[in-house]
Amino acid sequence: MNWKAETDEIARRRQLALEQGGTDAIAKHHGKGKLTIRERVDKLLDPGSFEEIGPTAGAANYNENGELDSFDPANFVLGFGRVEGRRIIVGGEDFTMRGGSPSPAGLRKSIYAEELAVQYKLPLVRLHEGSGGSVGGTSGKGGASLPGPVNAPARFRSVAEAMATVPVATAALGAVAGLPAGRLVASHFSVMSKATAQILTAGPAVVARAMGEQKTKDELGGWKVHTKNGTVDNGAADETECLTQIRRFLSFMPPNIEQLAPVIDCDDPVDRTDEALLDIIPRDRRQAFDMRRIIRSVFDQESFFEMGAGYGRSQITGLARLNGQPVGVWANNCKFLAGSMTADGAHKARRFMELCETFSLPIASLVDEPGFMIGSQAEREATIRHGTSAVLTAAMTTVPWASIMIRRSFGVAQAAHYGPNGYVLAWPSAESGPLPVEGGVAVAFQREIAAAPDPEARRRELEEELSARQSPFPRAEALGVHDLIDPRETRTELCRWVDRIQPLLPALLGPTRFSIRP
Repeated sequence: MNWKAETDEIARRRQLALEQGGTDAIAKHHGKGKLTIRERVDKLLDPGSFEEIGPTAGAANYNENGELDSFDPANFVLGFGRVEGRRIIVGGEDFTMRGGSPSPAGLRKSIYAEELAVQYKLPLVRLHEGSGGSVGGTSGKGGASLPGPVNAPARFRSVAEAMATVPVATAALGAVAGLPAGRLVASHFSVMSKATAQILTAGPAVVARAMGEQKTKDELGGWKVHTKNGTVDNGAADETECLTQIRRFLSFMPPNIEQLAPVIDCDDPVDRTDEALLDIIPRDRRQAFDMRRIIRSVFDQESFFEMGAGYGRSQITGLARLNGQPVGVWANNCKFLAGSMTADGAHKARRFMELCETFSLPIASLVDEPGFMIGSQAEREATIRHGTSAVLTAAMTTVPWASIMIRRSFGVAQAAHYGPNGYVLAWPSAESGPLPVEGGVAVAFQREIAAAPDPEARRRELEEELSARQSPFPRAEALGVHDLIDPRETRTELCRWVDRIQPLLPALLGPTRFSIRP
């Protein structure tokens, strides 16, 4: 007597699990231009590296003879895998079964994802397409949805612990609503497919019933909505690009807060110079320039990975490398609202600084900050509160900073661009002070300008006179910056800085602590 019958049943259950919702459901899914969750996992991971957790979890159905008749697998796929040889945890809803609304076993596996990531201290990737709970209950048989016992662990504690411990990257690859939508945004990097994804607190039917609004899924939560409001960091053309962006994000990140990000070999010379930087800043301060062009020139070639380009557009945030060392990059975009710090921009910058602090990534800041955005709209958006929160976040960071004064550095907002004990360099085009010249002259010399025979000429004279006081040369003479540099030397100086700070990085490892902020 042996266990052949039972082992055969194990093999059959595993095979049935691979069939997911069945041939018709998979064909329907493909017909919408979407991959199944298993196809997504395979495309994300290194070939052959997936090690599934709970492949036989689900619901077995038996015939009258007590023999296995069919098997409904858990509609959440979870396991270990590798990306560029580095181990991760990956999971996602199976939309071919119940539209991704969790079955009992699917819900357990979904919740287990963060717990696994924290236990093994591995990056977590969640590939979302599905909704949350149903009024019919998780069983799908119309039974009551009963809560857990009062002493059950808080369901979302592990979500918060994962974000505090390991890199978390998520993708919206179809309609994502309810609980999956909450988990989607509980991440350090999120991306959504422009072709197939929507993110919804509630779907069109619920919104119509509750609010009287008749909206499509895309109108409620398509990429044009959520890449502009900061719900997700990036949009991608399709599922494949979503997965490519996640792989790229992970390449900059350490496995967890107790390890440093990987430094890779770099064949981009540290002393590479770019003649275009000598005249990229116009002498006319009213003319804009291309900050992204400077970023591409200064950091390792092809290394810049921008996050959140459609949101808080006056601020540019992303990851890059200096001589192979991953760093956070924060810069102003003077082509949008002159680069001023808006409420959205401040929120984006604060969140980005927290990412760098959590994973011990040095920050390189390219500064062209005219100050907080002004006007009635800025006041309605509570810009001063959000901006001050960003300023205090910078003040509480412990990672090394290098700040390059490219052009303007004014007002309270400028303080957010300089971390404690940071290394500060200035281009000859740098200007700094409590206020930009134009605004300061208009306020301080209002009566004198009005009384002048030619008010416009007097205004220009005063602006030219005071602009000389905002030159970087007096600041350098007072050791207000570490040095003035030729713009063409920026890459070399930053690579030297990143080499000097290497001995400081190991001491930064471990949990991050921020006190309360506005």
